[in-house]
Amino acid sequence: ILSMSSDVLIRCDKVGKKFCRDLKKSLWYGVKDSVADLVGFNKSQSDDVETTLRDNEFWANKDISFELKRGECLGLIGRNGAGKTTLLKMINGLIKPDQGYIDIRGRVGALIALGAGFNPTLTGRENIYVNGSILGMSKKEISAKFNEIVEFAELPEYIDSPVKTYSSGMSVRLGFAVAVVLIQPDVLLLDEVLAVGDRAFRAKCLNTVTDMLKNSAVIFVSHNEPHVKRVCDQVILMVDGHLDLHTSDVFQAFLHYNSADSKQFNNQVYWVTPKAEVLSLTVTPDLLKSGYQMRSTEPLTIRIKGRAKVSLKECVALLIARSRADDIVVGFQAERRGHLASIGDIFELVFHVDSIRLATGHYTFIFCLFEQPDFQIIFKTEQIFSATVLANFIHGGIANLDAQVSVIRLDDEIELTGE
Repeated sequence: ILSMSSDVLIRCDKVGKKFCRDLKKSLWYGVKDSVADLVGFNKSQSDDVETTLRDNEFWANKDISFELKRGECLGLIGRNGAGKTTLLKMINGLIKPDQGYIDIRGRVGALIALGAGFNPTLTGRENIYVNGSILGMSKKEISAKFNEIVEFAELPEYIDSPVKTYSSGMSVRLGFAVAVVLIQPDVLLLDEVLAVGDRAFRAKCLNTVTDMLKNSAVIFVSHNEPHVKRVCDQVILMVDGHLDLHTSDVFQAFLHYNSADSKQFNNQVYWVTPKAEVLSLTVTPDLLKSGYQMRSTEPLTIRIKGRAKVSLKECVALLIARSRADDIVVGFQAERRGHLASIGDIFELVFHVDSIRLATGHYTFIFCLFEQPDFQIIFKTEQIFSATVLANFIHGGIANLDAQVSVIRLDDEIELTGE
C-alpha cells in the first residue's frame, strides 16, 4: 500500500481493468480469477496473469495514475466507452482493478448510475434510512439529517412514494441529496448525473460541489464543457482507457475524438456528415484561438467550405450563444433561399452577423446548418468557438437588441386637430 500525505485523498498507481466481450468466457475467467485470488496466485506467483490479455479480453482501463488532493476537482471527459465509468467504479470499490493500486482516504460518496443504491420498491424515505444504516449510522443520526435531505432534493410530496415511480430527474435529486447531505463525503464521484436534472437543480448542485471543495476532493465526469470548466481546476481527456496527459487543449482534442467521422487539419477539427463533408471553416475575427476577446458591436463572419454528398435544398443557418451556466442566451438565424448544391458540388456558405450585442461575459457558440423544409442537419458543432465579449452599452439584460425611437411634437398635433 502506498504512503499518502494527509491532503491526498485519492491515489491511483498504474491501475488497469480487463473485461471480456464473450459472456461464457467472462464467467469462466471470473471463476478462475476468484480461485487464483483465494490462493494468492495473481500477486505472488505470476505478473503475467495481470498484464496479459486472454482470448476476447480488452483493457477498459490501462496504466491509470494520478493523485487528487483535498480541495481539488478533477474533470474527466471522453467519448462513450473511453473508460470513465469503469475508473469511477474501481475508485468506489464496486469492482476491483486487475492491475495496480487505488488508495482512498476518508468516506466516499458516489453518483455513478441513476438509481444506484436505491431499492425501487421502497419509498424515498425508506431508502434514505437504508443508505444511512449501510453507512453505520444510527436511526437518530439519520433522522437528524432527514429534513435537510428532503429539502435539498425538493421532493417533500414524493418522499413517501416508491422510488420506482420517480422520474430520472427525481432519482438524481434524491441521490445527490443523500450523497452530499447524509454521507458528507471526503471524496465525491459524479458520473454524468446532472445531465438529466433541470436547469435550476443543476445550478444548485454545481454550487454545492464548489462549496464542498473546501473539505473534499471531487471527480466530475461530464460531456458538458461549461459545467466542467465551472467546477474543475484540472481536466483530463480519456482515450481508449488511457489518460491523455499530453494534450494542452483537452476540449479541442475531445471534439476530434468525439466524432468518428472527423478529421483534423491545421489544429482544427472538421466534420463529415451524411449530407456534406466540411472541408474548411474560418471565423472572422479569429475566434478559433482560445482566450479571444471581442467587442459586442464587432461584426462576425463564419465561412464554411463543404462538399455536398447529396443534393442540398434551401437551408437555415443558426448560431447559438450559451453562457457559462450553459443557458441559451440568444440565437442568430439566417435563411438561404434557392438550391444550395448538387451531389459532389463544392460550395462555400458565408454566415454574417453585424454585431452580436451581448453583455460582457464569456460565451460558448454552437453553429448548425439545417436543410429546409424538414430541418434535417447538414452540419452541426457541439462548440465552434468560445470568446469573452466586452460590451459598450448599458446593460439591460444579457443581450441588447437594436430598436428605433421617434419623437412626436404633441403641441403641433393639437394645433392640427384644432383646425
